[in-house]
Amino acid sequence: MQRPIWLIGMMGSGKSTVAPLVAAALRRRWVDADRFIEERTGCSVADLFAESEARFREAEADAIRVLASGEAVVATGGGAAVAEAAEVMGRSGVVVWLRARVETLEARVEHSSTRPLLIEGPDSLARIDGERRDRYLDLADVVIDTDNLDPEAVANLVVEAWQSASSAV
Repeated sequence: MQRPIWLIGMMGSGKSTVAPLVAAALRRRWVDADRFIEERTGCSVADLFAESEARFREAEADAIRVLASGEAVVATGGGAAVAEAAEVMGRSGVVVWLRARVETLEARVEHSSTRPLLIEGPDSLARIDGERRDRYLDLADVVIDTDNLDPEAVANLVVEAWQSASSAV
């Protein structure tokens, strides 16, 4: 059985856009972890966050454990890589960090009303990115800078990284 491919990174890095492209190229299914959590809990991510971030992270950890036993291409939530279940991702599959500069992320999510952590204010994206970068780097098997690449180019790089990792095993 093949291992999952975990796409990690900040909101706006392209995880949910790139995951279906990678999955199509590798003939796998893709999963948006936030949608998977909503299906499993019957609650929206926003509602889980409204209850508490801890409640959301608990549901996220459960989802990661379930997805770790499969072979999907998984677009994780931005905080999944810094949560306790992140080690499950590292042990079960290949972790790819889709990295982007804060300016790029801001441009990509500026009109989003579905990002619970952006409600904290205009500087929250830069603060969150600063808090997570080291953890993303520690967890990632591969880092791909997405700033000046279209989704297809990023997907091709993920596929190449997967193929390299698979042949090295």
